[in-house]
Amino acid sequence: MPPDERTPGPAAPADPVFPLGAHLTDTGARFAVSSTGAEAVELCLVDVDPDGGGPSERRIELPAQTYGIWHGEVPGVRAGQLYGYRVHGRYHPAAGQPINPAKLLVDPYARRITGTVTDLDAALGYLDDPLTGPPSTRDSLGAVPLSVLTEPAPGGSVGPDVPWADTVIYELHVRGFTKTHPDVPESQRGTYLGLAHPAVTGHLRRLGVTAVELLPVHAFCDEPGLLRTGRHNYWGYATLGFLAPHPGYASTPGEEVAEFAAMVAELHRCGIEVILDVVYNHTCEGGLEGPTLSMRGLDSRAYYVHGLDGRMLDITGCGNTLDPGSLTVARLVSDSLRYWAGLGVDGFRFDLASVLGRPHGGGFDPAAGLLSMITADPLLATRKLIAEPWDA
Repeated sequence: MPPDERTPGPAAPADPVFPLGAHLTDTGARFAVSSTGAEAVELCLVDVDPDGGGPSERRIELPAQTYGIWHGEVPGVRAGQLYGYRVHGRYHPAAGQPINPAKLLVDPYARRITGTVTDLDAALGYLDDPLTGPPSTRDSLGAVPLSVLTEPAPGGSVGPDVPWADTVIYELHVRGFTKTHPDVPESQRGTYLGLAHPAVTGHLRRLGVTAVELLPVHAFCDEPGLLRTGRHNYWGYATLGFLAPHPGYASTPGEEVAEFAAMVAELHRCGIEVILDVVYNHTCEGGLEGPTLSMRGLDSRAYYVHGLDGRMLDITGCGNTLDPGSLTVARLVSDSLRYWAGLGVDGFRFDLASVLGRPHGGGFDPAAGLLSMITADPLLATRKLIAEPWDA
């Protein structure tokens, strides 16, 4: 294929007028988030007391709303700023609208996420009953993950573009593959950099591997059932942010984007492609009784499949189902795929791919909008695409 079809670098968002997420400008940063049911949206700039006094926040109401996208520019902020959103509006869970400004929300377009859920009860948006009870007024600041304002992503390296007929894929877990590897420096074991170590790449090349398929590396969070029992999600099939690399796989805290890009570049140098296992069918927020961490609080009806009674429909077996028939979800998936392709990723394996062809939770349609959008995208057409052909 012509070289210009594989030109690296993050692709432009679907709508250049309102690129969602947080983007640095010459004087500060521009913030934009989708919330079609909101009456107001506050950007919360969070600072952590280095002496252990707990987090504090400065709230700024986003001044403009265009087609459900709330946006505004904030002067003086820099890369590394912690932030989240608070949404104001009607609390009506039975209508799929559990809006609760007491809950600080992760930006679905955050390119870095830090922290985890440290207090599940503080993260819950309801009292007593999630469908009929009153909203919880307990503030979740300090108990939930936060978004991080980042520099523009580094341009990705160009992969070896191995023909399908010659492709040999090794599926692996970033942490598990090198966690106890004696030839990898201890500080790099179980990390992106550990996977790029010569002892690892040499082993893969001796096996004749031409591509690694990484189990989920999108930032993920423990599900409610695990949080209540003190256990953790090892495999990563519980995404919180679809544009952020999982911070737990960085050897240096806060360097996950750079280390992920460095891993991809080194694997490419060794003639090995990188394929990501992506989970665009559900999130870590769980079912109706789960926490309010991001999409549930921003615009639950736009992100998730709901029944007529407001209950979340579960066709994934994971508590919730992202709605592939929603333009909000379709744009998020498209922007996410293009972002990772811009970081040099050579392909994607779609977890429960048939869900992506079931708009609004209905029957499977091979010509469904989201599937058609993926297959028609000229950038994604240069990547390897693998579908897991079932759902719950």
